[in-house]
Amino acid sequence: MTADWVRPRPGARSYRRDAIGAVAIAVGMALSLMLYTRLGFYKEPAEPWISVPLVAVLALPLALRRRFPEVVAITASVAYFAFQQLAVPEVLVSNIALFIAFYSLGAWGRNRRRATIVRAAIIAGMFVWLAVNLLISVSDPEMLPEVSRSGVFSQFATFALINVMTNILYFGGAYYFGNSSWTAARDRADLFARTEELERQRAFSSAQAVALDRMQIARELHDVVAHHVSVMGVQAGAARRVLGTNSEQAASSLAIIEQSSRTAVDELHRLLVTLRDSNQDAASRDPASRGSSTLGIEQLQSLIAESSSAGHPVDFQVVGTERQVTALAGFTAYRVAQEALTNVRKHAGERATVDMRLRYLDDGIELEISDTGMGRGLSRGADTVAGTGGGMGLVGMRERILAVGGSLEVAPRARGGFLVRAGIPEHSVSEHSVSEHSVSEPPVSEATVSEATVSEATVTEPRVTS
Repeated sequence: MTADWVRPRPGARSYRRDAIGAVAIAVGMALSLMLYTRLGFYKEPAEPWISVPLVAVLALPLALRRRFPEVVAITASVAYFAFQQLAVPEVLVSNIALFIAFYSLGAWGRNRRRATIVRAAIIAGMFVWLAVNLLISVSDPEMLPEVSRSGVFSQFATFALINVMTNILYFGGAYYFGNSSWTAARDRADLFARTEELERQRAFSSAQAVALDRMQIARELHDVVAHHVSVMGVQAGAARRVLGTNSEQAASSLAIIEQSSRTAVDELHRLLVTLRDSNQDAASRDPASRGSSTLGIEQLQSLIAESSSAGHPVDFQVVGTERQVTALAGFTAYRVAQEALTNVRKHAGERATVDMRLRYLDDGIELEISDTGMGRGLSRGADTVAGTGGGMGLVGMRERILAVGGSLEVAPRARGGFLVRAGIPEHSVSEHSVSEHSVSEPPVSEATVSEATVSEATVTEPRVTS
């Protein structure tokens, strides 16, 4: 926060409180005035027509102490001086009112140099006034006749020292607490500004990480599609060579080409739907993630071994009949498992264990990973970058699952720990579903699957561009 920071004015509610406080101080001062008059504090007190207006002048301007602190402080000081010089019988609430006015100048003065000068002038004036009164008292035996003036440490010297110390503590305390209030307000404003800046940076970093993650997904899908295109090219060449001599082999090659083309078109469709930003040129220049299409379900065992070696043993179970799944589905399962196990190592605690279940469904696969750790809530991994996974915690999981049209559930478990369940279809889907809520072992979500078929399509001079 810069040195020229100006404290903002309070709201209307604060001004109303100040007005109520000023009226309360005026009432209290009037009541104290009556009590001191009844006590006979002064032998010849000021007349009521003098005392009552001075009470109003000293107390009521405090309603504006935060709007015009300099004016209020000067007014209160002059009124307090008049109180004492005119023998207004009130020395309790008037001191409180002067303290509040002096404090408010330090706490709410918008021009710090002017606030310092005004306070210094008030302090100097008060001490000059005190010194003059003490000199008059020591030179006039009729004033305070019961107080001895003989000796260095006379009663009068003690009386004078008490008055000086009282005024030092009085004005020093008001000065210190006023400055402390202003400094605390500046620090709060500084903290608020820094928090807003960090929030903007966090939002920017989050959006940037999501964009980078999408480019990563684009590269991964490119690898998967390139695999199918290369297979189609090999099978087309084989079919051309044996078309005249072995019709059965040619038909088999054409069937493989048909299946690969359907899978490639399906995956290209998901790519175009999910990745709306055209960042392919920038992604193609970054070779960091090439070769990702070689990762799939078969590589889950390597992740399990890494987790076990890191102190988090994994109980892996396969449910259903194992079969070959599409490269995209297998790679997505691998990345989800990698992200989930990374979060276990980061957030679950040293003694956490992991259960991993891979279910083979009719229309895809489901990967469920749960742990026994003590990580807290849905925040686990949501704002952290999983360095090995190339994603961004749960946000990266969502992007991956949306890219393939699957469903994702992330939730703390009722018995402790955390659960990640991802449904990954092997074909195109009609609806995308991503849910995030607290559950007690939630049921398996099933994505609505519609078979993507290519029938009776006439293709002329197909061309694949990368």
